[in-house]
Amino acid sequence: MNSSNDRAIVVDPRFCGPPRSANGGYLAGRLAAFVDGADAVVEVTLRSPPPLGVRLEVSDADNGELALRSPQTLVAQAKLCGIPADAPAPVAFDEAVEAAERYAGRRHHPFPTCFVCGLDRARGDGLRLQPGSVAPSRVAAAWQPHESLRASSGVAAEFVWSALDCPGGWATDIDSRPMVLGRMSARLVRPPEIGEPCVVVGQLEGTDGRKAFTTSALYSADAELLAHAQATWLAIDPAAVRPVGV
Repeated sequence: MNSSNDRAIVVDPRFCGPPRSANGGYLAGRLAAFVDGADAVVEVTLRSPPPLGVRLEVSDADNGELALRSPQTLVAQAKLCGIPADAPAPVAFDEAVEAAERYAGRRHHPFPTCFVCGLDRARGDGLRLQPGSVAPSRVAAAWQPHESLRASSGVAAEFVWSALDCPGGWATDIDSRPMVLGRMSARLVRPPEIGEPCVVVGQLEGTDGRKAFTTSALYSADAELLAHAQATWLAIDPAAVRPVGV
């Protein structure tokens, strides 16, 4: 585990999912960076809605996991894990562009200001992914990463996690049955370049009561696998999604 004496995360309000809390994939990517291992596969479990603009402390738990806490509560936990389930098959870039016309979030979106998939965000401010249906329980979105997402080499890892997040949710019926991310594990193969044409694919793998299970993958335009993830989603009341103490 990372041994820094000052381990903390503060989520800028830009990176919201629901209006009052962080986008789950973004927060998971930020926390995963504290887990040692250049090629680590990390699982992050969200325990409560992550607050915005609040210092969240990263600490080592007795079970070897990392814990992320706000002043009031446990927000998330992270640990090393096995490689996620097989990635959903790639989709052609042109097909992903065309799929945006079928993006259910155009008609109704539970969180229209979401950093990843909200259409109330300006280009370059949010990712504005529009995962539209390409088959039953399967969506795809075209993505060309903006300059604001740059790291030392390509796109910063937390934005790759972000891009893998929401398309999985839109592979469910999230427009009529709102859900938030509960758990996510991701394997990053290589970061995309700024402006590189990419495709994100999301696929529903199953449901169990208020839970949905999804896989997602990020591909280059020539179908090179750049990253993939699996996730558990939880059905919620959108109005009730707020951090403890907010």
